[in-house]
Amino acid sequence: MTGAATGPRPSFACLWCGRAWTVRAADDLEGWARLCPDCLGRAGDNEFLRFRLRSALEARAAARSGGPPGSAETAAGSAEGAPEQPVGSGDGAAPGHGADGDRSAEMVAYCEARADEYDDWYLRRGRYARGPIHDAAWHAELDRAGAWLDGLPIAGRIVELAAGTGWWSALLASKGELWLYDAAQAPLDRARDRLLAHRLRAHLHVRDAWAEPDRRVDALVCNFWLSHVPRERTVEFLELARRWLVPGSIFAAIDSLPDPQSGAADNPPQQGDVAVRRLADGREFTIVKVHRTPDEIEAALRAAGFASAQATTTGRFFVLIEGRA
Repeated sequence: MTGAATGPRPSFACLWCGRAWTVRAADDLEGWARLCPDCLGRAGDNEFLRFRLRSALEARAAARSGGPPGSAETAAGSAEGAPEQPVGSGDGAAPGHGADGDRSAEMVAYCEARADEYDDWYLRRGRYARGPIHDAAWHAELDRAGAWLDGLPIAGRIVELAAGTGWWSALLASKGELWLYDAAQAPLDRARDRLLAHRLRAHLHVRDAWAEPDRRVDALVCNFWLSHVPRERTVEFLELARRWLVPGSIFAAIDSLPDPQSGAADNPPQQGDVAVRRLADGREFTIVKVHRTPDEIEAALRAAGFASAQATTTGRFFVLIEGRA
């Protein structure tokens, strides 16, 4: 798991770029951070890399002193590497601080690393194929979710948050003027290719889903993002979502139900609201993954100030969420 540095590894695949690396000495910082030297040197420019560097420094110092992690060298600026930098809420910034901010940084790294696999998940290819019966149910429910989204009165100025590789963006771009945002660049590059293939236009920008709205729009869509919002911050995010919307406009989302056949076959079992996700190249990331019931979602929408709230399921795999500002 990549939530923190635990012990050094003599050989590893870099958690950021995937490069295979073997350390020169057993105590090299690269082995503690599981980052190649090039990525370790970029820690001043990237929150996830800073987090890994900081954790590696703490773990290595604790091992040398015999104390627990965090007992020495508690900031990246106190020893090797780049100084710690503040994290804002603007475009591309990961939200929060402490454990929540660390997890957000890891989520961005996960999205970057997984960009080539997202469509495999949708299409049930490779590690995501779960047999003809489960896959047939998946495809039927995915079609149902797409038809539901297409049937909503989405028009005008549309924002799609956490858009990923743009699986739903072509549909949305055909309904109005679309602003497409994601905190990771690699998925956005694939979304751009998808829109070009459909001869559609949209405004694509790196922007965190938690960044404060800079205007009001007629529709907000954030598919498969709400399940990555910590449970205790559900209403907080939905309040932010409502601030994007003009009165009477629509919030829509498709998200995951907790079916064991939904993810890759080799993912470890989920523990609570935190999941370990393994990629095809063997890298693992620890992310927030919260499965909410329709009743829980409707209650959170009302608590966030939405005038109406409705959450239904497609059966096994997806929950369909609609709210009116």
